[in-house]
Amino acid sequence: MRTLSYAMNTSLDGYVAAPGDDLGWSVPSDELFQWWSDRVGATSLALYGRRVWEGMSSHWPTADQRPGVTPAHAEYARRWREMPKVVFSSTTRTVDWNTRLVTGDAVTEIARLKAGDGGPMDVVGATLAAAAMRAGLIDEYVLVTAPVLVGGGKPFFTALDNWVNLDLVETRTFSGGIVLTRYQTRR
Repeated sequence: MRTLSYAMNTSLDGYVAAPGDDLGWSVPSDELFQWWSDRVGATSLALYGRRVWEGMSSHWPTADQRPGVTPAHAEYARRWREMPKVVFSSTTRTVDWNTRLVTGDAVTEIARLKAGDGGPMDVVGATLAAAAMRAGLIDEYVLVTAPVLVGGGKPFFTALDNWVNLDLVETRTFSGGIVLTRYQTRR
């Protein structure tokens, strides 16, 4: 059985995007960017919601071909293209870069993928993660918390019908006061 993690940058008040989908508060340091790149390199399958997919696919497929690209950004672009991905969307028509499109029920497909063989999976995007969270499919939560209050926007967590008990398995501090906390779901 595969493990499913939900990992995103979040503000201290719990938002992955400020109002208007503003992500300006979450620009990573070189150290944090390398951590995210290593995470992408270790992920066997990434599960994307439509909005995050649109943002990522508009930048990373050619990011390593832009003038002045750093070696770290070139490495991330290569890792991102090579990583197998699934996009869940009822409106997207085509995907590329080692990606498969699922237009049906996301929870059913995520449960099927989890039950199969393979390495770790990441769910990317708060809306898709909310559906997996409510279905009890997430094994690990990774919060990369920035010391900023944005006051609203897209929340990291969704409303739940039942408590989810977690065990803290890792903490790490990055420059700029960013704190990583990683929790495993207690089953």
